[in-house]
Amino acid sequence: MSSSVEPPTTPGPASDAHGPANQALKKGAARAAAVAALRPRYADDLARGTERLFEPRRTDCPWCGSDRLEERLRTTDLFQHKPGGFGLDRCRDCGHVFQNPRLSGEGLEFYYRDFYDGLGEKDMAGLFAGRRKTYVRRAESLRPFAKAPENWLDVGTGHGHFCEAARAVFPGTLFDGLDLSAGVELAERAGRVARGIRGGFVERVAELADGYDVVSMFHYLEHSTDPRGELRAARRALRPGGHLLIDVPDPESRFSRLLGRWWLPWLQPQHLHFVPVANLRRELSGLGFTVVAEEHAGPHDPVDLLGAVWLLLNAIAPREEQPWLSSPPGRFRRALRTATVLAGVPVLLATAALDHLVIRPLAGRRHLSNAYRVVARRD
Repeated sequence: MSSSVEPPTTPGPASDAHGPANQALKKGAARAAAVAALRPRYADDLARGTERLFEPRRTDCPWCGSDRLEERLRTTDLFQHKPGGFGLDRCRDCGHVFQNPRLSGEGLEFYYRDFYDGLGEKDMAGLFAGRRKTYVRRAESLRPFAKAPENWLDVGTGHGHFCEAARAVFPGTLFDGLDLSAGVELAERAGRVARGIRGGFVERVAELADGYDVVSMFHYLEHSTDPRGELRAARRALRPGGHLLIDVPDPESRFSRLLGRWWLPWLQPQHLHFVPVANLRRELSGLGFTVVAEEHAGPHDPVDLLGAVWLLLNAIAPREEQPWLSSPPGRFRRALRTATVLAGVPVLLATAALDHLVIRPLAGRRHLSNAYRVVARRD
């Protein structure tokens, strides 16, 4: 949120070049300059319309081929507030939930731009860096099945924070990371991964065949245009006896229906596929894997109610300076956002407490978990 406060003109702590007020003003000015520089490109994109950002609508399920589809959700971009409408359909036969119509290649580029990189890079990197305990628990889920893997490939590794944390659990393991973004190259330079592999997993797997004891995909499959192809690639990258770890949002979670479009894991328009656990188990079995563990309580992220309130507040008063807006907002919009955020703080605190103290202990039961984990061994 930008500030309209002018820097003080008299000497004092607040006018110190290193003071919090001046640092905040400099940060706001830097963001405003970055937004202004990006605005012409977004204006050109939007002048050509959003229809080109989508593929033709499907009439059958991409998982089982059934034509018995039902509308599951219609929403807008509740995160960045870029223009466009998005839909999720559900297959009545297998339960697979998928984006329909799906984003095209141009659409994926447009809606990912400035989310994990660019304008959003620092915020997202900070968010992921602060989840060390979650990463350690993910690594520990392999301990009952593999005591000391030689090497591990983390697919969709981003900036490599999972790999960095997992070394505390498996100090003798060599961790590589693969990602489409430049973050994986930063991860290698920072020493979080031994090797940073940039590109698509399916496209790069030939050079990785039979190369790893472990492959992990933590909240990766839902982003893929071809989740089945990713699973085949994982089998190819693993040595016989190696293990595959997968975390994904659970489309059968009760909160996915109770909260509707405000359920954080829907993450439209970036999440393309939501695979029910029974479908994933059958697919892995058909590929020559044995599922050795299925978890629901552990992968649950206690943010359902908090996330819903945050999305609602952000919808009422979106962040003001974004390059896809035709012009910066005026004083009224800035005041509205400030008032909305301040009014929402007590509700955010209350829902956070409910998520952690009430829902989290029950997450493994009654389909309350918002995610599940599968550990499978390549036979």
